[in-house]
Amino acid sequence: MGTGKKAVSARGVALQVLVNCRRRGAWSDSALSSAIRSAGLSHRDAALASRICYGVQQNQMLLDFWLGKLCSVPVDKLELPVCCAMELAMYQITFLERIPDAAAVNESVELARFNSRNSNSPRLVNGVLRSFVRQRENLPHPDSLSVAYSHPQWLVELFAQELEGEGVEALLAADNSQPPTVIHTNPLKTSPEQLRRRLEEEGVTVGENPYFAESFTLSGSGDLEHLGSFREGWFLVQDTAARLAVEAAGVQSGMEALDVCAAPGGKSFQMAMQMGDQGSIISCDLQEKKLKRLTEGASRLGIGCIQAQAADGRVFQERWENRFDVVLTDVPCSGLGIIRKKPDIRYKEPQPLSALPAIQRDILTNASRYVKPGGVLAYSTCTVLRRENQQVVEDFLESHKDFKLEPFVLPVIGECDGMITLWPHIHQTDGFFMAKLRKQL
Repeated sequence: MGTGKKAVSARGVALQVLVNCRRRGAWSDSALSSAIRSAGLSHRDAALASRICYGVQQNQMLLDFWLGKLCSVPVDKLELPVCCAMELAMYQITFLERIPDAAAVNESVELARFNSRNSNSPRLVNGVLRSFVRQRENLPHPDSLSVAYSHPQWLVELFAQELEGEGVEALLAADNSQPPTVIHTNPLKTSPEQLRRRLEEEGVTVGENPYFAESFTLSGSGDLEHLGSFREGWFLVQDTAARLAVEAAGVQSGMEALDVCAAPGGKSFQMAMQMGDQGSIISCDLQEKKLKRLTEGASRLGIGCIQAQAADGRVFQERWENRFDVVLTDVPCSGLGIIRKKPDIRYKEPQPLSALPAIQRDILTNASRYVKPGGVLAYSTCTVLRRENQQVVEDFLESHKDFKLEPFVLPVIGECDGMITLWPHIHQTDGFFMAKLRKQL
């Protein structure tokens, strides 16, 4: 990539991130954060860079389908920055109403001029994009759901095994929507009423959350870390599904709890707030860097009951045997429930996913040894696949007769029979699974 003024524009940052993700396999969320900071983008430009970068990833297969109809060079033969520059413009023209077509076209022509090794690239980009603008009302529609919603065919087929009929298309559409920014009031610091007033004073639009009166959906917030209310720990950023998983576990003030796979810490923080910071929580992860961030998050929120410890969820710790009232296992998973937040998940190779259930069973089995008689073992993932969810729990119960599924009640949803899968297109949350198991006395 070149250097100079164009490289630090919102579209320049988006192009840089898209190229890095495809060339080096970088994850877009961390790559975006780093690129935005490095470029020193304003809140407004940072929001635009994020929107168009994620938008291209959400629609890449559809955009490339159209590109293949208009470009004389096969898509897979295009220089990568040139291909990404055209995708950026096509996304803006198709999906963003407030950006003039000419601005989208001209900026992508300049990006091609700046980032391509071929002097003919600007002319090619200009011609293709002008044809796209002229023909966009009559562009062909792809025959397959895979291309129309930019999900690889293997993933569409996998979802079809979990859902029936129109549910598959509704899920794919939800994956391509903008995820809401959900926050939860920190009762250790403030009240919902005070938080709402403070956020509105900071210029944030605050909406209701259908599940929790003390939770809100934000818009117009930009980078939340710049808000005084965030820095002072007045709220926790967390999707509603994760909050519901903690609700299902039923932690109460004074309990001893263990979060086996805790980083980045959201569920540990939510447990601590539900407990009124009274009791103790041991929050584990393998990586010291992640534990440092967890400790910093607890400090920001004013939480004192959390101890961060390095531990492998699959390796037995004798000192914890039969000790905890609640053991939470939010295990490593395929992440297929959070595609709307991390659109690049859909383009990862499917083969490594087959190894996950064995890892998940190992963690659940090991964690079960830490639950005291009468205590709760909570299992959760951010995926929607039965083989990582219900099947793991059912296999565990088959070999652990001292545990039983226990019904729980969730706001809005009502009573659950011990397990539930949340779907983006049905529950308006992340795709998520949770189960509650009680160890018999």
